Amino acid sequence: MSRRIRLGMVGGSKGALIGPVHRAAARLDDRFEIVAAVLSSDPAKSLADAEALGIPHGYGSTAEMIAAGGLDAVAICTPNDSHAALCIEALDAGLHVICDKPLANAVEDGRRIADKVRETGLVFCLTHNYSGYPMIRQMRAMIEAGQIGRVHLVQASYRQGTLATRVESGDIPRRLRWRLDPDKGGTSHVMGDIGSHVHQLIGYVTRLDIASVTADLGSLVEGRMAHDTGSALLRFAGGAKGQMLATKVAHGAENEMAIEVYGDAGGLRWRQSRQEELSFVRNGEPAQTLTRGSPYLEPPARHACRLPPGHPEAFFEGFANLYADFAEQVAARLEGRAPDPLATVIPTAMDGLAGLLFIDACLKSSAAGRWQDVEHAA
Repeated sequence: MSRRIRLGMVGGSKGALIGPVHRAAARLDDRFEIVAAVLSSDPAKSLADAEALGIPHGYGSTAEMIAAGGLDAVAICTPNDSHAALCIEALDAGLHVICDKPLANAVEDGRRIADKVRETGLVFCLTHNYSGYPMIRQMRAMIEAGQIGRVHLVQASYRQGTLATRVESGDIPRRLRWRLDPDKGGTSHVMGDIGSHVHQLIGYVTRLDIASVTADLGSLVEGRMAHDTGSALLRFAGGAKGQMLATKVAHGAENEMAIEVYGDAGGLRWRQSRQEELSFVRNGEPAQTLTRGSPYLEPPARHACRLPPGHPEAFFEGFANLYADFAEQVAARLEGRAPDPLATVIPTAMDGLAGLLFIDACLKSSAAGRWQDVEHAA
């Protein structure tokens, strides 16, 4: 494509947690030009922040930005409760959308977004950024190729210590304030914020559907209303079993995400603390450690690598891989061609809806104390 994709940003003001990550990811491969932004619900702050960040056009509202024209796509980096209205507004205007996770707070809102994406045929990416990591894509490719045989056990977890003490009794950091508000961050804070990552990663690498779940959601810190811990047993269509944990009360845990998948012929293990490695063992053979950037990796993993082994790539690059693949799909639409097949494995609105349906099943299971069937996104 002879020009960069013209991107407008909604949310992500100066001082926000995820906005700077989106901007860095969009710029890393030089596929986007951030030409406009609505960075805050406060119009004056939105304009001031746009000027401070060197974004050519700042606006006080999304409607104003869209009406001005000149955009190919919009990045939405706002609290969960605003995603549905903003996504649909952009899609109705004919703009491709890249949206922060989760897709929405409510299943109904997620379904509205997914239906609108299907209706318009526009490109939509949900930034479950771990699916942009090279060794996660290697894991997915190896499972698809049958290198560990038929999957029969999955274990996945995400541990943080950010809510291990009662932060609500003090000055809550701005990045946590809205997340702990059920109206903005969702009925189950921990499941929407990090449990959604665990669920998406399980489905991404195994391509298995969760048929039913028994879950225990709640808070382990006295006086806290928002859920800070969620655990679940999983039954997959086809007979595999699984376990998952998402918690924010693990003292000293620093975004410790991990997934293990075992089949009847071998197993694969990955953890974010060693995100450039993938452990692989086949029955009766010595364990192997595969490393990012190596020539023996599968094409989907090599596609997601920029640097040779030993030069670390991590969180920002994983995010940037989603932006790069989103850009390839958008460019293909604008040029009337098929996209690179390796760029078509990014999380979609349907993946986001599947996550909301899973969280809904977990909430019902936890409240009733029994197994709950998981509705499939369709």
